[in-house]
Amino acid sequence: MSVATPTTATGVGLRFTETAMEYPDGTVALSGVDLTVEPGQFISVVGPSGCGKSTLLRLASRLEEHTAGEVAVDPSALAYVFQDATLLPWRSVRKNVGLFCELRGDGKADTARRVQEAIDLVGLTGFEDHFPHQLSGGMRMRVSVARCLTVDPGVFLFDEPFGALDEISRQKLNDDLQALFHDRKFAALFVTHSIAEAVYLSTEVVVMSGRPGKILDRVPIPFAYPRDPQIRYSEEFAHLCARISTSLAGKEH
Repeated sequence: MSVATPTTATGVGLRFTETAMEYPDGTVALSGVDLTVEPGQFISVVGPSGCGKSTLLRLASRLEEHTAGEVAVDPSALAYVFQDATLLPWRSVRKNVGLFCELRGDGKADTARRVQEAIDLVGLTGFEDHFPHQLSGGMRMRVSVARCLTVDPGVFLFDEPFGALDEISRQKLNDDLQALFHDRKFAALFVTHSIAEAVYLSTEVVVMSGRPGKILDRVPIPFAYPRDPQIRYSEEFAHLCARISTSLAGKEH
């Protein structure tokens, strides 16, 4: 199968058009995926393990090449937050957050400004000189998000960034992330196994089938931003979670 070349998106953050991914061993991870993520949209993807959720992110970031269809990406900065914070243990919070600025060759004054703004945005003011081993898991993920914010991304990719955290930390980071999204209006593609997390964060939740991954359902989320944490306990929130759970089970809703 020939390899399709990623193109530049026009007017959107990220677009998959009839996108497929087949690995050299014959494993088909994705088949016929059509999905657009515009600036100001936060789309979460849920589905069974191995359905190609993380593959979508790798194709969007061009870490892998799709084998059919098209993947178009906004030419502005793209940020990728992995499951692990991927911090450099010998660098302080300030130095970890400033890494991308250094790699781009930004000036010292501009780097210092961007780094402090990002640290303040993620709630780590006062921890600038701490090292990763001195931080909790949730704080390390905040550093990872702050590092990405320094490049002012037009597209934000998230690969289960809060999956390893305890429930209290996870909910707090969900609150902070949706507030950040409300402020910055980037295009976000968020992979998670948590239905409740997907509903709370998103403008829309996409449900994928087992391998090869295809889109089974698309569920618009009507809640306005910034979101009150108490909506997690509302009847409408429970109804949306139930619909997504039903779709995952392959049943009609």
